[in-house]
Amino acid sequence: MTSRGPGKHVRKSAAERRREIVAAAAQVGLNEGLECITLQRIAGELGVKPGLIHHYFPMAEALVAEAFTGATMAELDDLLPERPAVRGSDESTRALRRFFTLISGAEFDNVSKLWLNARHLARYRPVLRDQVVDQELRWCRRIEQVITDGVTEAAFRCDDPWAAAVRILAAVDGAGAYVNTSADRRTVPLAGLARTIAEAELGLPSGGLGSA
Repeated sequence: MTSRGPGKHVRKSAAERRREIVAAAAQVGLNEGLECITLQRIAGELGVKPGLIHHYFPMAEALVAEAFTGATMAELDDLLPERPAVRGSDESTRALRRFFTLISGAEFDNVSKLWLNARHLARYRPVLRDQVVDQELRWCRRIEQVITDGVTEAAFRCDDPWAAAVRILAAVDGAGAYVNTSADRRTVPLAGLARTIAEAELGLPSGGLGSA
Protein backbone atom coordinates (compact mmCIF):
# COMPACT_ATOMS: atom_id res chain seq x y z
CA MET A 1 0.00 0.00 0.00
CA THR A 2 1.51 3.35 -0.98
CA SER A 3 1.23 6.74 0.64
CA ARG A 4 -1.21 9.28 -0.81
CA GLY A 5 0.56 12.49 -0.02
CA PRO A 6 3.57 14.08 1.66
CA GLY A 7 4.06 13.05 5.26
CA LYS A 8 1.67 10.15 4.96
CA HIS A 9 2.66 6.83 6.52
CA VAL A 10 3.70 4.15 4.02
CA ARG A 11 2.17 0.86 5.00
CA LYS A 12 4.30 -2.16 4.16
CA SER A 13 2.96 -5.47 2.97
CA ALA A 14 3.13 -8.44 5.33
CA ALA A 15 5.89 -10.00 3.24
CA GLU A 16 7.95 -6.79 3.24
CA ARG A 17 7.53 -6.35 6.98
CA ARG A 18 8.54 -9.94 7.67
CA ARG A 19 11.65 -9.61 5.52
CA GLU A 20 12.55 -6.39 7.32
CA ILE A 21 12.21 -8.07 10.73
CA VAL A 22 14.31 -11.07 9.70
CA ALA A 23 16.99 -8.83 8.15
CA ALA A 24 17.24 -6.75 11.32
CA ALA A 25 17.45 -9.88 13.47
CA ALA A 26 20.10 -11.39 11.18
CA GLN A 27 22.23 -8.27 11.52
CA VAL A 28 22.01 -8.39 15.30
CA GLY A 29 22.91 -12.08 15.24
CA LEU A 30 25.94 -11.47 13.02
CA ASN A 31 27.23 -8.50 15.00
CA GLU A 32 26.42 -9.49 18.56
CA GLY A 33 25.22 -13.10 18.70
CA LEU A 34 21.95 -14.94 18.39
CA GLU A 35 21.29 -14.62 22.13
CA CYS A 36 20.83 -10.89 21.60
CA ILE A 37 17.84 -11.42 19.33
CA THR A 38 14.71 -10.67 21.33
CA LEU A 39 11.37 -9.32 20.23
CA GLN A 40 12.00 -6.16 22.28
CA ARG A 41 15.45 -5.66 20.75
CA ILE A 42 14.30 -6.03 17.16
CA ALA A 43 11.36 -3.75 17.78
CA GLY A 44 13.82 -1.14 19.01
CA GLU A 45 16.04 -1.63 15.96
CA LEU A 46 13.09 -1.01 13.66
CA GLY A 47 11.43 1.70 15.71
CA VAL A 48 8.18 -0.23 16.09
CA LYS A 49 6.21 -1.66 19.00
CA PRO A 50 7.15 -5.15 20.24
CA GLY A 51 3.59 -6.25 19.52
CA LEU A 52 4.26 -5.89 15.80
CA ILE A 53 7.24 -8.26 16.01
CA HIS A 54 5.17 -10.65 18.12
CA HIS A 55 2.48 -10.64 15.44
CA TYR A 56 4.92 -12.14 12.94
CA PHE A 57 6.99 -14.16 15.41
CA PRO A 58 4.99 -15.16 18.52
CA MET A 59 8.07 -17.04 19.78
CA ALA A 60 11.52 -15.46 19.74
CA GLU A 61 13.07 -18.84 19.00
CA ALA A 62 11.41 -18.89 15.58
CA LEU A 63 12.85 -15.46 14.79
CA VAL A 64 16.31 -16.55 15.94
CA ALA A 65 16.18 -19.60 13.68
CA GLU A 66 14.96 -17.65 10.68
CA ALA A 67 17.56 -14.93 11.25
CA PHE A 68 20.32 -17.55 11.28
CA THR A 69 19.03 -19.07 8.06
CA GLY A 70 18.69 -15.68 6.39
CA ALA A 71 22.23 -14.65 7.29
CA THR A 72 23.92 -17.90 6.32
CA MET A 73 21.89 -18.30 3.14
CA ALA A 74 22.85 -14.80 2.01
CA GLU A 75 26.49 -15.61 2.69
CA LEU A 76 26.29 -18.88 0.76
CA ASP A 77 24.72 -17.14 -2.24
CA ASP A 78 27.58 -14.65 -2.19
CA LEU A 79 30.34 -17.22 -1.74
CA LEU A 80 29.00 -19.88 -4.10
CA PRO A 81 26.18 -18.55 -6.27
CA GLU A 82 23.78 -20.99 -7.89
CA ARG A 83 25.37 -22.59 -10.93
CA PRO A 84 24.51 -20.96 -14.29
CA ALA A 85 22.88 -23.14 -16.94
CA VAL A 86 25.67 -22.34 -19.41
CA ARG A 87 29.20 -22.48 -18.03
CA GLY A 88 32.69 -22.03 -19.33
CA SER A 89 35.14 -24.92 -19.34
CA ASP A 90 36.93 -23.72 -16.20
CA GLU A 91 33.88 -22.32 -14.40
CA SER A 92 34.03 -24.83 -11.53
CA THR A 93 37.71 -24.18 -10.85
CA ARG A 94 37.13 -20.42 -10.85
CA ALA A 95 34.12 -20.82 -8.53
CA LEU A 96 36.17 -22.71 -5.94
CA ARG A 97 39.12 -20.35 -6.22
CA ARG A 98 36.77 -17.45 -5.54
CA PHE A 99 35.15 -19.32 -2.66
CA PHE A 100 38.45 -20.00 -0.88
CA THR A 101 39.68 -16.47 -1.49
CA LEU A 102 36.55 -14.97 0.06
CA ILE A 103 36.44 -17.21 3.14
CA SER A 104 40.08 -16.44 3.91
CA GLY A 105 39.28 -12.75 4.45
CA ALA A 106 38.32 -11.07 7.71
CA GLU A 107 34.89 -10.34 6.22
CA PHE A 108 34.00 -14.00 6.77
CA ASP A 109 34.77 -13.85 10.52
CA ASN A 110 31.28 -12.81 11.61
CA VAL A 111 29.75 -15.70 9.69
CA SER A 112 32.20 -18.13 11.31
CA LYS A 113 31.21 -16.74 14.70
CA LEU A 114 27.53 -17.09 13.82
CA TRP A 115 27.97 -20.77 12.92
CA LEU A 116 29.80 -21.44 16.20
CA ASN A 117 27.10 -19.59 18.10
CA ALA A 118 24.27 -21.45 16.35
CA ARG A 119 25.79 -24.89 16.79
CA HIS A 120 26.19 -24.27 20.50
CA LEU A 121 22.65 -22.99 20.97
CA ALA A 122 21.28 -25.80 18.81
CA ARG A 123 21.93 -28.20 21.69
CA TYR A 124 19.10 -26.51 23.60
CA ARG A 125 16.88 -25.02 20.91
CA PRO A 126 15.25 -27.60 18.63
CA VAL A 127 13.84 -25.07 16.16
CA LEU A 128 17.29 -23.60 15.63
CA ARG A 129 18.84 -27.06 15.47
CA ASP A 130 16.62 -27.99 12.54
CA GLN A 131 17.70 -24.87 10.68
CA VAL A 132 21.39 -25.51 11.41
CA VAL A 133 21.11 -29.03 10.00
CA ASP A 134 19.25 -27.77 6.93
CA GLN A 135 21.86 -25.12 6.28
CA GLU A 136 24.76 -27.54 6.75
CA LEU A 137 23.21 -29.80 4.14
CA ARG A 138 22.49 -26.88 1.82
CA TRP A 139 26.11 -25.69 1.97
CA CYS A 140 27.38 -29.22 1.35
CA ARG A 141 25.05 -29.65 -1.62
CA ARG A 142 26.19 -26.37 -3.13
CA ILE A 143 29.84 -27.46 -2.90
CA GLU A 144 28.93 -30.93 -4.14
CA GLN A 145 27.31 -29.41 -7.24
CA VAL A 146 30.43 -27.43 -8.08
CA ILE A 147 32.55 -30.57 -7.70
CA THR A 148 30.15 -32.65 -9.80
CA ASP A 149 30.23 -30.03 -12.54
CA GLY A 150 34.00 -29.92 -12.35
CA VAL A 151 34.21 -33.69 -12.78
CA THR A 152 31.94 -33.43 -15.83
CA GLU A 153 34.19 -30.69 -17.21
CA ALA A 154 37.22 -32.96 -16.58
CA ALA A 155 38.65 -30.24 -14.33
CA PHE A 156 38.49 -32.44 -11.20
CA ARG A 157 38.95 -36.11 -10.40
CA CYS A 158 36.62 -37.23 -7.61
CA ASP A 159 34.74 -40.51 -7.14
CA ASP A 160 32.41 -39.21 -4.41
CA PRO A 161 31.57 -35.48 -4.72
CA TRP A 162 29.26 -35.57 -1.68
CA ALA A 163 31.92 -37.02 0.64
CA ALA A 164 34.48 -34.55 -0.71
CA ALA A 165 32.07 -31.66 -0.10
CA VAL A 166 31.48 -32.76 3.50
CA ARG A 167 35.21 -33.01 4.20
CA ILE A 168 35.91 -29.63 2.59
CA LEU A 169 33.19 -27.93 4.62
CA ALA A 170 34.45 -29.64 7.78
CA ALA A 171 37.88 -28.13 7.08
CA VAL A 172 36.35 -24.68 6.58
CA ASP A 173 34.44 -24.99 9.86
CA GLY A 174 37.45 -26.42 11.68
CA ALA A 175 39.61 -23.46 10.75
CA GLY A 176 36.81 -21.10 11.74
CA ALA A 177 36.46 -22.72 15.15
CA TYR A 178 39.29 -20.55 16.50
CA VAL A 179 37.85 -17.23 15.40
CA ASN A 180 36.62 -16.35 18.90
CA THR A 181 39.87 -17.15 20.70
CA SER A 182 43.35 -17.58 19.29
CA ALA A 183 42.73 -16.38 15.77
CA ASP A 184 45.78 -14.13 15.89
CA ARG A 185 48.10 -17.11 16.45
CA ARG A 186 46.35 -19.55 14.12
CA THR A 187 45.17 -17.49 11.16
CA VAL A 188 48.33 -17.86 9.09
CA PRO A 189 48.92 -21.61 9.70
CA LEU A 190 45.26 -22.41 8.99
CA ALA A 191 44.74 -19.99 6.12
CA GLY A 192 45.17 -22.58 3.39
CA LEU A 193 43.89 -25.66 5.22
CA ALA A 194 40.52 -26.03 3.48
CA ARG A 195 42.03 -25.13 0.11
CA THR A 196 44.78 -27.74 0.51
CA ILE A 197 42.25 -30.40 1.47
CA ALA A 198 40.07 -29.48 -1.50
CA GLU A 199 43.00 -29.79 -3.89
CA ALA A 200 43.76 -33.26 -2.57
CA GLU A 201 40.09 -34.30 -2.74
CA LEU A 202 39.79 -33.13 -6.34
CA GLY A 203 43.04 -34.53 -7.70
CA LEU A 204 44.58 -31.10 -8.20
CA PRO A 205 48.23 -30.14 -7.70
CA SER A 206 49.23 -27.96 -4.78
CA GLY A 207 48.20 -24.42 -5.61
CA GLY A 208 45.62 -25.59 -8.15
CA LEU A 209 42.94 -23.61 -6.30
CA GLY A 210 45.14 -20.59 -5.71
CA SER A 211 43.78 -17.07 -5.33
CA ALA A 212 41.05 -16.06 -7.73
